[in-house]
Amino acid sequence: MSVAAVVVAAGRGTRFGGAKQFAPLGSSTVAARSVSLARSVAQLVVLVVPPGYDGSGEGADVVVEGGDTRADSVRAGLAQCAASDIVVVHDAARPWASPRLFEAVVAGVRAGADGAIPGLEVTDTLKRVELVGDERHVAATEDRAGLVTVQTPQAFRREVLERAHAGGADATDDAALVEAAGGRVVVVPGERSNVKITAPEDLAAPHRSGGLRIGHGYDVHRFSDDPQRPLWLGLVRVAGSPGLLGHSDADVVTHAVADALLGGAHLGDLGRHFPDDDPATAGIASAELLASVVARVAAAGFRPLSVDVTVVAESPRLAGVIDTMASALGTVVGAPVSVKATTAEHLGALGRGEGIAATAVALVEAS
Repeated sequence: MSVAAVVVAAGRGTRFGGAKQFAPLGSSTVAARSVSLARSVAQLVVLVVPPGYDGSGEGADVVVEGGDTRADSVRAGLAQCAASDIVVVHDAARPWASPRLFEAVVAGVRAGADGAIPGLEVTDTLKRVELVGDERHVAATEDRAGLVTVQTPQAFRREVLERAHAGGADATDDAALVEAAGGRVVVVPGERSNVKITAPEDLAAPHRSGGLRIGHGYDVHRFSDDPQRPLWLGLVRVAGSPGLLGHSDADVVTHAVADALLGGAHLGDLGRHFPDDDPATAGIASAELLASVVARVAAAGFRPLSVDVTVVAESPRLAGVIDTMASALGTVVGAPVSVKATTAEHLGALGRGEGIAATAVALVEAS
């Protein structure tokens, strides 16, 4: 099922004091970060902008002007998605949603629901208040059982969302329109860090739990029987040794680094992004693979700070190339990388010289 995304960035930012969706965020903008996140699941990304927008498109495939209400803006974006089976709607002002959350709502629709939305259980006590003169008085304490607060991204079957919007009704989110039209909407776990920017201080992201995260990576490959296959380790071609067997170039060092970076950003493992049964990645150079991983980590809102790698190999001896590996890896990662080499002391398969393994630890920071 093909997926399109509508990133809604047509608000005027009255409470923020300006167009918050285009405020700088790291090396890009709030809207650009949201567009990049939407691209993690969508083949087409439509950005809906306010009248007078004169930007470069924030990385979207299509840019359209929004309407007077949020629902009008969604309809403007939805009109560009006629060729897609699933449409994801995301508020540009939520730039810290994770790719995993986008995948979760899309999976909910693929599983048969008309819509899937992220929700967080209400943990605070709820009070209904009324105005008495100039004072706000408690009128009642509400039962919070079964209540959730709802976020974006929200995913829907395109034809269901189109029918829900056909009447031109307005609502605070698209799920409300789908529910009113009789659609079945499921709730997936939301994310506490997926906060909507409403005030300038929100850009500092103090709500993000754990600005620093650690990821761990591991990879192992056996030696190939092909004497012509080159040995790549840490983006460096190592002479005088047979290459390693693998779907790609089997660079265990780079793969371990990539796995650690993905882990630090909570994006799963390398095989999830580059399956070893995908013909499109057969023989892929690990430099290309690592660059793609670094971009995905950035899209998830993180930047690498440091990586440490240990290579386990009986042969070849790597003392003469580990500094070159560290430099090559650091250039692609955009952060310092250290590389160490050791042996397995002739224990097990690695000790018998049947292959090479590598482990890596990455420190990443919420950007």
